[in-house]
Amino acid sequence: MLQVMSSAWALLLGMMLLQVGNGMQGTLLGIRGAIEGFSTFSMSIVMSAYFLGFLFGSQMATGMIRRVGHVRVFAALASLISAVMILYPTFTSPWAWIVGRVVIGFCFSGVYVTAESWLNNAASNETRGQALSLYMIVQMVGIVSAQALIPFGDPAGFVLFIIPSVLVSLAFAPILLSISPTPAFDTAKPLPLSKLFQISPLACVGMFLLGGVFSAQFGMAPVYAAEEGLSVSRISIFISTFFIGAMVLQYPIGWLSDRMDRRLLVLAAALICGLGALIGLFLGGSFAMLLVAGVLIGGMSNPLYSLLIAHANDYLDHDDMAAASAGMVLFNGLGAVAGPLITGWVMGVAGPRGFFLFVAVLIFGLALYAAYRMTRRPGPSVDDTSAYATMYPTATAVAMEFAQEVAIEAAEEQEETAEA
Repeated sequence: MLQVMSSAWALLLGMMLLQVGNGMQGTLLGIRGAIEGFSTFSMSIVMSAYFLGFLFGSQMATGMIRRVGHVRVFAALASLISAVMILYPTFTSPWAWIVGRVVIGFCFSGVYVTAESWLNNAASNETRGQALSLYMIVQMVGIVSAQALIPFGDPAGFVLFIIPSVLVSLAFAPILLSISPTPAFDTAKPLPLSKLFQISPLACVGMFLLGGVFSAQFGMAPVYAAEEGLSVSRISIFISTFFIGAMVLQYPIGWLSDRMDRRLLVLAAALICGLGALIGLFLGGSFAMLLVAGVLIGGMSNPLYSLLIAHANDYLDHDDMAAASAGMVLFNGLGAVAGPLITGWVMGVAGPRGFFLFVAVLIFGLALYAAYRMTRRPGPSVDDTSAYATMYPTATAVAMEFAQEVAIEAAEEQEETAEA
């Protein structure tokens, strides 16, 4: 672990600052939109725009890096992120914010692709799993820290929007000034989506549904909280619970994943997540119950992402694992684009708690489909399953390939141990 920290500290520090900026801007827009009197549906388009930009960015970033290199892509995109963040309070129009969110989503995707390829290059076979874990922890710490900064300013003013802009500008300084060599860039040829669906229907359907759940958390939870009339400090605490739950429960679910039928665990996690949504729907008037709902939803939905990847790997050859990454990211991205739009429509019809209703429908749909898939074919033996690698829904195809390499190396070690 210390070896990874010493070789990649600049990258990890920069990514944490970037995530603080990203976490602040999402929550701030939800609060500021309510102050400006934007409709719920307008805010749903604003929030969806980020994921649309992210989806396009994940498809185009690799081409940009091949043309001009990692350093130029990283510096250019991070500069655009910083500029857009400071423009939000200047142009308080839904259409201006929609354009800004598309740009920021596109840029963050490219920044992640660049950073993740750098990190993968810096890690050895022995430290790759530790590097991936540190990277994911840093991302979650950054987003949670962002929520802690929001109560220290007025969302109706400029200062809170300047802070994330400055943090993003500071983020790429240690990375670009570090002496780490620029990595060679290569990605696996994608596996056709039709073949991926044939191999693991549950993983594909689950990724799509989870995309909607995650984008609702990341985009529409602040809108819901603002419409419910929560104070700024309570909104920041509520948003934090999703990511705190993810950090706390990721490891125990991963531990269980390697010791039981993963489809059964997917079913159980989805049902618990659905319970959290029902608590928010019916008991959300109590702030304490609202926090319980956030912990259960975030704590179950985020590990479900890693579970579905591990489940798909159980049916993939080692050579196809990296190739499947882009397809799973695409399924998740499509769900993420649709998520805020549908959430906004449901909230417009059913009121603010339509947020929890939307999450409940999606996650119980995943539970039902998991139960159905368990009747279609037997699960693999626990001894034959692939290793569980921690991932969060912010991952790009590069991070997914990174995780797949960790899973492949762990599987090969298990095979060597068994043969010995």
